[in-house]
This record gives sequence, structure tokens and C-alpha cells, in this order.
Amino acid sequence: MKYIIPAVIILLVIAVFAFIIRRKHNTEIERLEHEKHQIQNKPILEEMTKVKQLNMNGQTEEMFERWRNTWTEVMDVQMPKIDVLLFDAEENIDKFIFPKASKIEKEIQVLISSCDEKMSGILKELEELIGSEEKNRIEMEQLKEQHRAARKTLLAHQYSFGDALPALETELESFIPDFEEFDKLTETGNYLSAREIVITLQEKGKEFFPKLHEIPTILTEIQNKIPGTIHELRNGQKEMEESSYYLQHLEMTKKLEEIEAELVDLKAAVVDLQVDKTIIRVEEIKDEMETFYDLLEKEVLAKKYVDQHKDHTASRLREVTTVTRAVSAEAAYVQQSYRLPEKEAEIPQSCLKELEDLAKKFDLLSSRVEEEQSAYSSLQEELNEIAEELDRLYEEQDRFADRLKNLRIDENKAREKLDELKHILHDTDRMLQKANIPGIPEDMDVRLEEAEEHIYVAMQSLQEVPLNMTLVDNYLEKAEACMEEVHKRAKEMLENVLLTEKIIQYGNRYRTSHPHIHARLLEAEEAFRQLRYAKALEDAATAVEEVEPGALKKIEVIVKEEAWRT
Repeated sequence: MKYIIPAVIILLVIAVFAFIIRRKHNTEIERLEHEKHQIQNKPILEEMTKVKQLNMNGQTEEMFERWRNTWTEVMDVQMPKIDVLLFDAEENIDKFIFPKASKIEKEIQVLISSCDEKMSGILKELEELIGSEEKNRIEMEQLKEQHRAARKTLLAHQYSFGDALPALETELESFIPDFEEFDKLTETGNYLSAREIVITLQEKGKEFFPKLHEIPTILTEIQNKIPGTIHELRNGQKEMEESSYYLQHLEMTKKLEEIEAELVDLKAAVVDLQVDKTIIRVEEIKDEMETFYDLLEKEVLAKKYVDQHKDHTASRLREVTTVTRAVSAEAAYVQQSYRLPEKEAEIPQSCLKELEDLAKKFDLLSSRVEEEQSAYSSLQEELNEIAEELDRLYEEQDRFADRLKNLRIDENKAREKLDELKHILHDTDRMLQKANIPGIPEDMDVRLEEAEEHIYVAMQSLQEVPLNMTLVDNYLEKAEACMEEVHKRAKEMLENVLLTEKIIQYGNRYRTSHPHIHARLLEAEEAFRQLRYAKALEDAATAVEEVEPGALKKIEVIVKEEAWRT
């Protein structure tokens, strides 16, 4: 039993494995049989029957014989051979001869692939042939209809085509040999060759038939419309020149002559049926014509502008010159009392110099208008430049005149500010004198003297003639900053003095019970008498906070309330 059981197991495994492989081969055989049936079921005969309805001559006959021979070989030779191989493969599978079965299966696959390729090739060629015949018939009928319509158009509208008519007729006649060749090939069964003719004629038709609509239009442009436009432009140019317009800068005469010469070449190109490039060039010429109209209109509008604004600009020039001279005189008078920065002082004379240049420029423009030898578009640009410069100079003079007017206002404001600073200095000094304090610290005296000195310097600068307001403003700014700082420090010092007194009074309650607090408060009182108020506040506050934390804030609230009531 020890040897039998393992042997049985091994045999069972081998048997299972063998049956699995056998099943796999059977599946492969079924697949191959299915592919064989698909090849056999391809509708070759049905499609070949359709071919018989065509002209069985030439290419069609040759192809039909080739397809029939191929189909016969596949069905009568290859398919039986495949059947035999399938039978052999099944026998080997039943006998578990799998290697040989695999070899046969590969051989069958090669044969099936070859047969499928041949049959698919036949179907493709059949489809191409039958499709070619149908397409040829439909598309050739369309081409012949277009050809007939073209012939009618040429006969009915010969005059519209002008000298291009012979070339068009020749081109139209060139279709006929191809039509005849197509019919011949179709009758002899050469449908594929006939297809090539159809494709060639379609390309030829796409290029030719549109010309029947384009040529009359383009000839009308070349022979009538553009020459008419040139005539109108020349008449317009002549009338404008007779009305004193200068148009030589446009070079219209030369350009119009060049266009007229080019029209001859363009017409010759149309006669040779070179239409596409001619159409493009004609459109460009039409755009050039429109440009000439725009340029002439621009000159008309420019003349109207110059006529309307020339006198106004002359009047504006006189006005700005008068204003500038008045401002210059005012500046000279003001400078007797006030000192102006060098750049500002030069403004009136600089503007007068620019006005002189503008006057010369305007005189030259006026003479050019009288001579009628300049384009009005150019004169308009110059007139606009002069007007813009006049506006700029006027605005500059206006700002400068306001500056002169503001000098007196600035002086009065400066004197008012100086009086205000003097009043603040006086109030600060009186506030310190009236305060119940042992004395004023030396550093505060120094600050007061510094503020007084700044005020004095500002006051002296206001006495100078001519008055330099820039310098005055600078001195006043320094004096104001210094005075504000002194007044602020004085208020802070008096508040600290009051706070120190309140803290010492509050701390008296702890003198008996806390000897060291008594000593600290005595130091604070001594610093207070020595006018060291910051030191006194620090000592007193430290002593009281040591005994009663938070007392300082409580005292500060009391002091602020008293100050508010006061």
C-alpha cells in the first residue's frame, strides 16, 4: 500500500493533465473549423454574379477569370486539404499525441490565413470594380452636364468673355477626347482605367468651370470699373489742384499710369486663363484706389481744418503772448519783495522765447498756405503742434501766476504761524512759572531757549527783502517741531511732578510701619527738591509698589481725574 497509493496519485495527476491538454487542443480545432467556415461563407459567388452584369471585356474579363481560378483553387484544393489535416489532428488528439497535433494545427493555421487573404483580396477587388463602375457612371454624367452648361454659357454670353473666348473654347473642347476615351474604356470593360480618366477630368473641371463665372467679372473690373475709377481720380485730382490743393506728394499721376499699364498685362493674363493670381492683384488695385480716395478726402478735410483754425491759432498766439508778458512784468515786480527759485524766475523769459519760436513757425506756415505749395495734411499737423504748444505754455503761465499770487498768502500764513508759535512759547513758560514746583530743571530751560531761538530765526527771515519764502517755510517748520516738543515735555514734566507728590502723600501711611519705605521716600523728596523730578517719581513709585502692588495705577487714575476736573 505504501507504494500503490503514491503511484495511483501520480497516474491520476497525469490523467488530469492529459485531459486538460486534450481539451485545449479540441478548443483550438473548433476555432480552426470556425475560421474555415467563415472563409467558405464569404459572398464571393454573389459578388462575381454582379460582375457578370458589366461588360465582360478587357480588364473586367481578365480579373473575373483570375478571381474564378483563385476561388476554385481555394474551394476545391485548399479546403479539402484543410479538412484532411483537421481529421488527422483530431485523431492525434484522441490518441494523446499532442506534439504532432500541435504541428498539424500550425500547418492548418497557415493554410487558413493564406486562403482568407486570397478571398479577402478578391472581395476587395470586386468592391473596387463594382464601385468604380457606379461612381464612374454618376460622376461622368455630372461632368458631361457641367460641360454642356459651360458650352451654353459660352454661346449665350460670348461678349462677356472678350478675348478669352478662344482659349475657353479650346479648353472646353479638350474635354471631348477624354469623354470619348472614357466611353470606349467602359464599353470594353476597363472600368479601373476609366476611373483614372474620371478623376483627371474632375481635377480639370474644378480648375476650369469656375473660370466661366470669374472671367466676365474680372474683365469687367479690368476693362471698365478700374479705368472708370482712374478717370474719376484724375478728374478729382485736377479739380482739387485747380482749387489750390497741393497733391504732388501723393504721386497719384505716376501711380495711376503704372496701374493702367499693369491692367494691359492683367487682361493678357486673363486671356491666357491665368485667373487666380489676376483676381488677387485686381483686389489689391481696388484697395489702392480706395486709398487714393481716402488721401484726397484727407486733404479736403485738412484744408477745411486749416481754414477754420488758422485765424483762431493766430489769435491764441497773440493772447498767450500778451498773458506771458503780463506775467513776466508781474514776476519782475513780485521779485522786488520776494525771492524766487532760479528755475521759477526763468519761466516767463523762457516762455517768451518759446513763443517767439512759435510765432516764426506760424508765420512760415501762413506763408506756405498763401503759396499753395504744401499739402494741407502736413499743414494741419503743424497747426495742431503749434496749438498744443500754445496750450502747454498757457497752462504753465497760469500755474506760475498762481504761484506769484500765493506768495503774499503764504507770507501772511507764515506770520500767523509765527504768532501762534510765540503764543505757545509764552503759554508754556507761564505754565511752568505758575506751577507749584521747586524750580525748572536745566534741561527744560535749554529746550525753551532753543525753541525761542528757532522762533527768532524764523521771525528774522520774515524781515528780509526780498523775502525768501522757501527759507521762511523751512525755518518755521523747524521752529514748530521744536516748540511742539518743548510744550509736550513741559506738560509731561508737570504731570510727573503732580504724580510724585500724590505718591509721596499716599506713601506717608507706611512710614511708621515700614522704616525702609520711610527712607526711600526721604530719598524721593530730596531728589524732588534737587529738581530731579524723574528720579523722584521712580524712587517714590518703587517704594509704594513694594508695599502695595498696584498702588501706582490707582494713584495715576486719581491724578487723571483731578486733571480732567481742572
